[in-house]
Amino acid sequence: MIKHLLILSSLVSFLYGNNPAHPNIIFVLADDLGIGDVSPTNPKSKIKTPHLQTMADEGITFMDAHSSSAVCTPTRYGVLTGRYNWRSRLARGVLSGTSNHLIPSERATVGHLLQKAGYHTQMIGKWHLGWDWAKADPSQKKWKDIDFTKPVKNGPDINGFSNYYGHCGSLDMPPYVWVDTGEITAQPNREEGVDRTEDPYGWYREGPIGPDFRIDEVLPHLFEKSVAYVKERAKKKKPFFLYLPLPAPHTPIVPVPPYKDASKMNPYADFMMQVDGHMGALFAAIKEAGIDENTLVFFTSDNGCSNQANFEKLAEFGHDPSAGYRGHKADIYEGGHRVPMIVRWPKGIKAGQKTNALACLTDLYDTIRDITGQKKMDQAGEDSFSLVPAFKGKSKTTRSTLISHSISGHFSIRQGDWKLCLSAGSGGWSAPKENEAKKQGLAFIQLFNLKQDKAERKNLQAKNKAKVQELIEVIEKEVRNGRSSSGKKVPNDREVSFLPKGFTIPKSN
Repeated sequence: MIKHLLILSSLVSFLYGNNPAHPNIIFVLADDLGIGDVSPTNPKSKIKTPHLQTMADEGITFMDAHSSSAVCTPTRYGVLTGRYNWRSRLARGVLSGTSNHLIPSERATVGHLLQKAGYHTQMIGKWHLGWDWAKADPSQKKWKDIDFTKPVKNGPDINGFSNYYGHCGSLDMPPYVWVDTGEITAQPNREEGVDRTEDPYGWYREGPIGPDFRIDEVLPHLFEKSVAYVKERAKKKKPFFLYLPLPAPHTPIVPVPPYKDASKMNPYADFMMQVDGHMGALFAAIKEAGIDENTLVFFTSDNGCSNQANFEKLAEFGHDPSAGYRGHKADIYEGGHRVPMIVRWPKGIKAGQKTNALACLTDLYDTIRDITGQKKMDQAGEDSFSLVPAFKGKSKTTRSTLISHSISGHFSIRQGDWKLCLSAGSGGWSAPKENEAKKQGLAFIQLFNLKQDKAERKNLQAKNKAKVQELIEVIEKEVRNGRSSSGKKVPNDREVSFLPKGFTIPKSN
């Protein structure tokens, strides 16, 4: 009888995560960091990022990785759910600091997946997926209606996180208070903000701020919290998942010594150097805790670089945050959503790899499912493909397409070297914006061959109607099926339309 109980106990331990083979997992998501801003994905980068270069030398660098959206909130939805953001109720734009929660509790997330595998799960940083402040009228979106004496509801804890510590949105969005698993750490005691004209780099919107919330100390504070968490969990001898979405190098761009003025370029470059320095400290803590060999660390960005970085000033030093790709944050062009992604796992990834495998940040979900040996579910990770084949040196994963999304809700579809943008312009903030493109009489859609035209300058749609039709059929199928991965057809959360108004599918040539 005792022997049978021991066997059963071992089986439960294996299935639910007390399995020492399961790695600790840390996912670091930078904010508004371009693919050209770090040396692993841009050897010509003028910003010094030695710690991230070491991470790349000891792991794998994805050269064709993408955020699912060109802006903050929707990408974060995709990271945690493994599902394209445009399938949710958020059709365009981002949430504010006072928005209600976006991800319903019943929607499968990476956090839920890892809790099932026996992990402790923790979020530290910028949430920006909405949570429910205590308001007399919940429909109101103003911070003046918030009762800060009451708990926050429907935060990361309903989305698979055992605990969380963070800020509601981007660091330029009020209210500026810390929330620790539903509890506000200090009541705001004043209102504060910095105008763009006062500081074009360090500005942030006016709003209530707590006495323990100091804007320029937020980034170091979050890394201090993360280092403490890593050391604490290492002693528990059970696997953990740390989701660490950073507020940097997004505005307010507020580097502190010894990084302030260190780049000799501008505050954005300084702030990026600070991010790199904190990553070095995080890796040092992992090694000191004795868990380096079996800790899987991701470093990536939620979208391309923002024009708040001051591209003109950076160009004076020969630095391009988009590394020759067109556009930047918010755009459907590559500069909007092609991001650096570096992954390090001494026990599971051969060092020094670079891969051209097509990857999306939604792929975190199926990668984790694969590593922890869990079964696929129909309504979970619908747009997620495991990165494990790439970790093992394969030239590609099972992902063959990629749908991208701009701030204004414009789509693109990628397959092989071909990319079809369902927009006349950038779909975002760079020129030409959609209204400008229409005034110029530009075509409703754009077709590029990225192998021949990295900068997306030559629109080939007029001479390749068959390819246009083929790619439209691909995106139509993936939208209609509610998924791009294999599996049962499932519903989207809303009616999704992806073709530009007035556009009709051309007959093949």
